[in-house]
Parts: sequence; C-alpha cells; structure tokens
Amino acid sequence: MVSAERPLVAPDLKALLAGAAAGDQDAFARLYDATSAAVYGLALRILRNPAEAEEVALDVFLQAWRDAARYDPSRGSALSWLLVLARSRAIDRLRARGPVRRAETALDEERDVADDARGPGEVSWIAQQGAIVRRALRELPAEQRLALELAYYGGLTHVEIAEQLSLPIGTTKSRIRLGMMKLRETLAPVLSMENVS
Repeated sequence: MVSAERPLVAPDLKALLAGAAAGDQDAFARLYDATSAAVYGLALRILRNPAEAEEVALDVFLQAWRDAARYDPSRGSALSWLLVLARSRAIDRLRARGPVRRAETALDEERDVADDARGPGEVSWIAQQGAIVRRALRELPAEQRLALELAYYGGLTHVEIAEQLSLPIGTTKSRIRLGMMKLRETLAPVLSMENVS
C-alpha cells in the first residue's frame, strides 16, 4: 500500500493560541509542539547554557498558557510573541548573572537547535524560517548586523552598544533603526504569509 505524502503546511499558530486562550489543552500542546524548538533555540543562543535555556522555555510556555488571551494578533505573529517572551526572559537571566564574556561567534557559524522528538515536517518548517531570517541578516551591512546582534542576542542597551563599538549613541541608534527597517522590508513577504495562516 502506497501512502500519499502530504504537503508541508505551517501550523496555524494564531488559531492554536486562541484555542489555548479558551482553555483548549490540545491546542496548547500543538502550539508547544510547533514552537518549542524555536523558543528553546533562541534562549540557548542567548544564554549558551542548555539547562537555563530549558528553564526559560518552560517559563515562556507557562506564561503563554496563563496569558494567551492577552496576545494581540495586530501587533505581530504568534511565534513573534513567543520569541519576544523568550528573549526577554533569557536576557533577564543573562543580566542576573552579572558581567559575562560573550563568545565571539559569527551568526553564520551558529548551529540550529533541533528537537529530535519533532516530526520531519515541523523540523523542516522551523529550519526554513530560521534560514530565511539568517539570510536576511547576512544581507545587512556588517555594521548594522553587528549592532542588531548585540542588541537582540546580547541584550545590550543602545548606550552599551555605543560603548562597545566606540561609536556615538546617535550613530548606534541609526544603525539599529536602519537594520530593522531593512529586515522588515526583506522579511515582509514571509511575515505576510504567516499572518494569512
């Protein structure tokens, strides 16, 4: 018996989050299955510690379960909302450690974090999304990409980035703003497709 292969379809994260807000545990479990690798991967990238990244991911999903009704689709995708929560919690944890030495690893050299318990379709979808974002970052001028990496992954403030790069604060803010504008422009087709689902 030959089975027909189903095409890869991205899960409807907004609908799953709405289901979770209504108390649907199955919808929340599917949301977790579809997004936990991305949430954990971001936390791991920031913290560089698997145990701490797992704790952050757990905290994010506990908050998502409690606050799912607060998610506002007009402010961004469901995945973006979860990743903002993960980034915020990971940076809080990073800052609580005190001064830390950042590894000087280029974004292009980072490995993707994949969860072996996922189905091949989910792993592929998450990997595709990550590849699109990494490609968009690589297309930025180096000075804009570095400023964004320090802000997003390093959790540094504008002042701290300016100090680290020996730049005026205005130049630092401009680089971050221009980089974000270029990223939005580059990722607009991808984001519009995600918001349709």
